[in-house]
Amino acid sequence: MRVLVTGLAGYIGSHTAVVLMEAGHEIVGIDNFHNSDKEAVARIKEISGRDFPFYEMDLLDLPGIDKIFAENKIDCIMHFAGFKAVAESVAKPLEYYDNNLNSTMNLCKMMDKYKINKLVFSSSATVYLPDNPMPLIEGESRMGAINPYGWTKFMSEQILTDGAAANGWSVVLLRYFNPVGAHPSGKIGENPSGIPNNLMPYIAQAARGQREFLPIFGNDYETPDGTGVRDYIHIMDLARGHLAAMDYCAGNGGVESFNLGTGKGYSVLELVTAFEAASGIDIPKKFQPRRAGDAAISYSDPSKAEKLLNWKANLNLEDMCRDTWNYQKQI
Repeated sequence: MRVLVTGLAGYIGSHTAVVLMEAGHEIVGIDNFHNSDKEAVARIKEISGRDFPFYEMDLLDLPGIDKIFAENKIDCIMHFAGFKAVAESVAKPLEYYDNNLNSTMNLCKMMDKYKINKLVFSSSATVYLPDNPMPLIEGESRMGAINPYGWTKFMSEQILTDGAAANGWSVVLLRYFNPVGAHPSGKIGENPSGIPNNLMPYIAQAARGQREFLPIFGNDYETPDGTGVRDYIHIMDLARGHLAAMDYCAGNGGVESFNLGTGKGYSVLELVTAFEAASGIDIPKKFQPRRAGDAAISYSDPSKAEKLLNWKANLNLEDMCRDTWNYQKQI
């Protein structure tokens, strides 16, 4: 299939693009480089050994993306593009709603115009309310959000669900937990602009001395070591999940949601300890007060994805830390 990958140069988009091409698919890329690097496009081509059409474009530019669809016969869309920082979304809610919802709407307009009926959406575990009992289960755990970023994912899921019902689309909603790690080549990985919002790149930057210390928010949770517990998934496992989701789209109609996680929770201190073992570096850290809205524990039940997508996470915490450090050393 020929797949349009929005947000191609981003962390998840870049790794998924490589996996798609390794599986024999063709891709067309689009990215506005809001929080990504042009170098990632060259690295994707280098790793895959393949060229592909790429457009530097904003999804809010409807005439511009119309031109992309006119020039390329697209079979399926993988929609990764969007603003993604929770704290920033609280400070700039209208920008998040405008960007994330209207980009999804514009893609829906293109699907309708060009008769495309398959889409895989980059959603998030933030569509589950934080006070749910664990593990989080599709169709059972209570839905909602506690910040504008989460609401944009929740609302985009609803837009796509309604669009699919009206137009006969096949849509898969992938709810990620905590992607970490990097491509084993070390050529692509997570390299956020400015201060990282996610834990793993902050750990890696602290290990390199780029950050004075690692702040750990909360050490008084009701967890084995007092720090928050999350479900971390290797980016390569996550990328393979998108390939499985696209195959599911090709053979099934309607809308399905899937958790992509390992089904295991690791604490912040467990992740730090594993990274110290992988890097051989003691990471300076300081405990800080809890952040508002952070849950003590969050992890997935990924059994639906294993049953219907024939997918499960295979890489462990050691793999995640090793590949992150390998990438960080090459930046």
